Amino acid sequence: MSQQPDAAPHSDQPRANRAVLITAAVVVAVLGAMALDTTVVRIGSDADVRAAVFSPEAFGAETFPKVQANVTARAVDAQELATAIAADPKAAEAKYSVGGVYSVKLEGVAGEGKSGIYYVDVAGIPAPLRLRVQTGPAINGTELRDATGEISFSQFTNQIEYQDAGSALNKEMKKLVLDGVDNSALTGKTVSVVGAFKLVNPKSWMITPVSLELK
Repeated sequence: MSQQPDAAPHSDQPRANRAVLITAAVVVAVLGAMALDTTVVRIGSDADVRAAVFSPEAFGAETFPKVQANVTARAVDAQELATAIAADPKAAEAKYSVGGVYSVKLEGVAGEGKSGIYYVDVAGIPAPLRLRVQTGPAINGTELRDATGEISFSQFTNQIEYQDAGSALNKEMKKLVLDGVDNSALTGKTVSVVGAFKLVNPKSWMITPVSLELK
């Protein structure tokens, strides 16, 4: 009995070629789409991603003048504010504060000072309230950041940036307002102050100035 020769195996080469061509076409299409969606950014331009990195110094320089103008425009005489808070703290907060931060203006004689914090004797302030103004070298608190109600956590990437924003405003204020003030010799001098404070202690306000002038 004669043996029939084996049939020639079926070739998969055409199918493989088609798969390669399809894959290549897809890759080309994807690369083309990516190219169309890519924006060329020139280093140093406004679109440079490095410009999006938060700079406390730039924030302070740009924002402090706005904070200063806002606090100055809304500042209430210390005598009026003290009387209102003593009479009805909740009503005074609703009327005069922004997020619990009060803007105030005062004129009085600087008394005892310690670590750059001076008590200021202001006529018409009811006892036992005493007013203090911080003049550096250390400026603490976030009153300047929070005084306007226009700076919020949502504007920043994280809590660190939010804290840095407050510190940057304090530093810019110190540079523009306090650097020309000899805060080692204010006792006995009449000072005019506009600033902001939080009512942490109803008997002792700690005011962060946005302006301070010697009379």
